[in-house]
Amino acid sequence: MRWTDDRGGNVDDRRGSGGGGGGMIVGGGLGTLIIAAIVFFLGGDPSGILNSGSIQSSGNTGEKRELTVQEKQIGEMVDMMSGWNTQTWSQIFKENGMNFSEPRIVLFESTTDSGCGTAQSAMGPFYCPADQKIYMDMEFFGELQQRFGAKVTEFTVAYVLAHEMGHHIQTLLGTTQKVDALRRSGRYSEAEMNKVSVATELQADFYAGVWAKRTDDSKKILEPGDIQSAIDAAEAVGDDNIQKRGQGYVNQESFTHGSSAQRKEWFMKGYNTGDIRQGDTFNQLLK
Repeated sequence: MRWTDDRGGNVDDRRGSGGGGGGMIVGGGLGTLIIAAIVFFLGGDPSGILNSGSIQSSGNTGEKRELTVQEKQIGEMVDMMSGWNTQTWSQIFKENGMNFSEPRIVLFESTTDSGCGTAQSAMGPFYCPADQKIYMDMEFFGELQQRFGAKVTEFTVAYVLAHEMGHHIQTLLGTTQKVDALRRSGRYSEAEMNKVSVATELQADFYAGVWAKRTDDSKKILEPGDIQSAIDAAEAVGDDNIQKRGQGYVNQESFTHGSSAQRKEWFMKGYNTGDIRQGDTFNQLLK
């Protein structure tokens, strides 16, 4: 991934400041599913994580410390990616007669406060509609690579951030609110709401693909292997892949994020079209 001089200026870096919550968490499943896989590899039962969307974190000591040079560079990278997202989505919204308002991106370690309650690193990156912020503990990526051999590239981080930005787009367009109203109505079964959840997550993957295409068109950020790294990450957290690893069989009715094939399909549809209007996953999946 090629770096540029762009910076968003909307990153709240709480790392090194010590630890710090309700609301609804959207998009926490990307990280949560990976954590569930990690629990399985360690011999645990991931079903509780997949059902609840969170696990207990040990927290941090509350001690302040100086960030390392590498941590500061990671902060610069996220700030650059936030700038790319703001510029790209501002242009897309303008083309469609709308105004874009950027979310804040919170970098933290272990735990911090959010508008959706206490954010924990074990939950993985997530978007909180209540305060319109994206929460990311960057140690999550390092642990994933160091302890489990997953190849994490800079563009893996870009894809994850773009997916969470996709949930912010859904909030700006009113999709998040409609889905929440369906959930609160109590008129729909768990299986039916799971299908709605899949459509929601796949649309966020689609928006991530749109972002990748449009940003590369304007800034030429992509290098060989970048799109493949995004696809690999999307496929790794497909519900079928996680279920096969965790329980040895697949139960499609319990899918909440989509299969590996679906996640790849919708990310690539966004990337190939670059057109936000082509991402009606709800119409496609809820017939």
